[in-house]
Amino acid sequence: MAKSKTVFFCRNCGAEAPKWLGKCPDCGEWNTYVEEVVRTKAPAEHHRDSEKNARPVALSEISSSEEERMDTGIGELNRVLGGGLVYGSVVLLGGEPGIGKSTLALQMALKLPNEKVLYVSGEESNRQIKIRAERIGLSNENCLFLSETSLDVLFSQIGQIHPSLVIIDSVQTLQDESIESSPGSISQVRECAVKLLRFAKESSTPVILIGHITKDGTLAGPKVLEHIVDTVLLFEGDHHYLYRILRSTKNRFGTTAELGIFEMQQSGLREVINPSEILINKNNDGLSGVAIGATIDGVRPFLIEVQALVSTAAYGMPQRIATGYDVRRLNMLLAVLEKRAGFKLATRDVFLNIAGGIRISDPGLDLAVIIAVLSSNFDRPVKKDICMSAEVGLSGEIRPVNRIEQRIREAEKLGFKTILISSGYENKLAEGKKGMSVIQVAKVEEALKYLFNTAQ
Repeated sequence: MAKSKTVFFCRNCGAEAPKWLGKCPDCGEWNTYVEEVVRTKAPAEHHRDSEKNARPVALSEISSSEEERMDTGIGELNRVLGGGLVYGSVVLLGGEPGIGKSTLALQMALKLPNEKVLYVSGEESNRQIKIRAERIGLSNENCLFLSETSLDVLFSQIGQIHPSLVIIDSVQTLQDESIESSPGSISQVRECAVKLLRFAKESSTPVILIGHITKDGTLAGPKVLEHIVDTVLLFEGDHHYLYRILRSTKNRFGTTAELGIFEMQQSGLREVINPSEILINKNNDGLSGVAIGATIDGVRPFLIEVQALVSTAAYGMPQRIATGYDVRRLNMLLAVLEKRAGFKLATRDVFLNIAGGIRISDPGLDLAVIIAVLSSNFDRPVKKDICMSAEVGLSGEIRPVNRIEQRIREAEKLGFKTILISSGYENKLAEGKKGMSVIQVAKVEEALKYLFNTAQ
């Protein structure tokens, strides 16, 4: 018979110890060890399982054909996954509460009329799911719903239905009856994920697990959960804005550089095919403090509006506030303007905002930030058909950024006539096919002279 024993697990990294420890020796966190009761297999049972091991094979015997994929019916999700769901893969979808994880999974389940989908919810009743399905206006008779938390009941239903896709909402609500601990504990989450992984590989059925997010933004449960699954997707966004970003932090069957953008509406999530057209305000002609930057996230280029407001400090200490941008980098760029270009902004309030609620960490937005700040300081607008993409160094030099050709093509597609870039590229860049002018500058002063007709 299986034996029970008491062990201690670290809630942060999943490390195991025979006794309670104040500090985890693996991850260094304090007060993260919790006590749980687990069951171990008897030696004879363990021996029987080991006999099922497959024989080792040579590299030449392994097929190198491309994996077959299932079309999810959502183009942005296919993009992030690398072309669709790989049969037999396990995908972990995480995000903050209310960000739209369940809505995205439900929309995908209802957009697969030719696939038999089993949607298992441990957090909502079938009636609640139907209300949400009616709100997004989708229906699919091949999609079956099960409100259950028992893993044994789940596998029993899978054996009867034989679905081609299984969605679990969420993995923290599942409970394995053979483990004497509550749902959501480290041992429960780990064992349920391992059994679902085994089912996915043996039956070639893709499984999507929806996971919770902790206060610090990491996926809840043991860290080994992220190692077990094949793909980890993170759904990001601000509840005060409409846009949601889907990123991949791990993907065994594709790149992690892609991202998908969605817009949250009353009828569900809408795919944003061309984010540049939405993130740029068409009515900013004649307004100072606005500059358009050509940025890139992963391998996807898009243009975004940078807004700045420079005013006299109302209090003794000037404020530096940035939304969607690193305030430390903003302070660095302001120091460059004062030291290298001679602009005295130490007594001025500077407010910076990245339009659309999207957070940008691309250094290629540096020049647009500087131009937006000086445009507000001078109260002189930048022409609406000019954009820019370059990094600014500490000595005031304009540095090149990666994938500049893609940024130029994206700006050209949106009708911009001029783009300012660095002069540090070794290969000469061709002019735009539609008459777009590519201006290369080496110093901040050169960019300011071109835009504002001033030497400073």
